[in-house]
Amino acid sequence: MDDFLIRALLGGMGIALISGPLGAFVSWRRMAFFGDTLAHGALLGIALGYLAGITADAGMILIGLAIAAILVALQRGKNHASDTLLAIVSHWALALGLVALSLTNGYGPGLRTILFGDILSASWGDVAWIAGCGAGVAIALLFLWRPLLAAAVDEELARVEGVPVAWVSFAFMALLAVVVALAMKMVGILLVTALLIIPAAAVRPLAATPEGMAAMSAVAGSLSVAGGLWGSFRFDTPAGPSIVVAALVLFALGAVVPAFLRR
Repeated sequence: MDDFLIRALLGGMGIALISGPLGAFVSWRRMAFFGDTLAHGALLGIALGYLAGITADAGMILIGLAIAAILVALQRGKNHASDTLLAIVSHWALALGLVALSLTNGYGPGLRTILFGDILSASWGDVAWIAGCGAGVAIALLFLWRPLLAAAVDEELARVEGVPVAWVSFAFMALLAVVVALAMKMVGILLVTALLIIPAAAVRPLAATPEGMAAMSAVAGSLSVAGGLWGSFRFDTPAGPSIVVAALVLFALGAVVPAFLRR
């Protein structure tokens, strides 16, 4: 294998291994639209990071944390439904990001790269950055696993049991913001939510326990990355969309195989 394929494979699998368990919680808590909100906010983070003279990853993470804090504060007010708040914040972040991007005067990466990613250009520095941040997210998720699971099952019951639901939700959103920032380079703004949701949805019919679903989601995400890169190399297709197509193939198999076995 060429070096660029090895780097792309290691970087993509590093993201898949951590996005799988987080995607399981996104599925359980019905937060799919929140992933889109973070992806739209990432565009604002890229532009503001460039204007402020910091890295794009740092800008995306900072904006993601800000969006998470805003959403937690708005949800505590209970004046609007969660999906309404997500729609408002998502489109606000997207519009403001496009305005900020127009002020960058020739920002390096083109709009195509921002929208669809460029996993094949990943460097060893990118791989190391993904490994370090992924390890940090994994450790944080281990500490948050039980309270997150309790909140996913029943938030009111979790509060009665003493779980600080608001802080746990913010911590989970912060972890998602980090993963979205990492995955942006791989699959871009338009497809980053798919990498979170589809592998988890694909294995849900096959999983017997929450821990099993989280582990299987990580494996499914890794297989999607490997299959997408193979398809991209074999058929000369864009790598990011090819990874999502491979995930969709796994989703179809996850839906068909259990029904076939039951028959």
